[in-house]
Amino acid sequence: MTLTKITDGAYLVPLGNANAVLLDAGSDLVLIDAGFPDKVDRVIDAVGKLGRKPHDLKHLVFTHGHPDHIGSAAAIVRATGARTYMHAADVPLAESGGPFRPMTPGRGLLPSIAFRIVWKPNEPMEPFHIDQHIADGETLPLAGGLRVVHLPGHCAGQVGFVWQGKRLLIAGDVFMNIFGLSDPVGFEDEAEGRRSQRKLADLAPETVCFGHGKAIIEGATTRLERAVAQR
Repeated sequence: MTLTKITDGAYLVPLGNANAVLLDAGSDLVLIDAGFPDKVDRVIDAVGKLGRKPHDLKHLVFTHGHPDHIGSAAAIVRATGARTYMHAADVPLAESGGPFRPMTPGRGLLPSIAFRIVWKPNEPMEPFHIDQHIADGETLPLAGGLRVVHLPGHCAGQVGFVWQGKRLLIAGDVFMNIFGLSDPVGFEDEAEGRRSQRKLADLAPETVCFGHGKAIIEGATTRLERAVAQR
């Protein structure tokens, strides 16, 4: 399993066809998102590559409550004892394990194909408890501070996290970046999703990473602004 450095203290962890982000800043590790089911071993391997133990992963934070972001959450909590964090709008999805709210496909060939292949809203996930509800504008005292930005549209409870000022933005599924920036697989509310895409660009991050595809290490704001202008 390859652990890809995004910037100092931040690593992209591939969990199948979805990404998690591991933050190593201080005594406690923070994992953002949990990928598809059956990926707990990859998370533990990633923790080990940093010379750390499973119990060092103290916090499991979610961009949103879709299956490809919470699928291994229950297993990760069992393996590490991590505390869990999610926006209140998506907490019922995590704590019930589904079904998930309906979506319509994003625009473009890749989202439409991926939607048909991967979006299975009635397929249950293993439920788990959310310890702390998070909200727009608050700063979680984790890894030196994670500022919460509500980015609904793809999912009502989707949030992004701004870390270390504008140095890194963890953007969930506002966009995908597989063959360049594209819409996410789908939208619960496309108009909300477009507003969140514009909001993302307005945050003017130095670096941005997504739930699917590569991180943008340089020129993130310009790339985001160009993608927004095309929609």
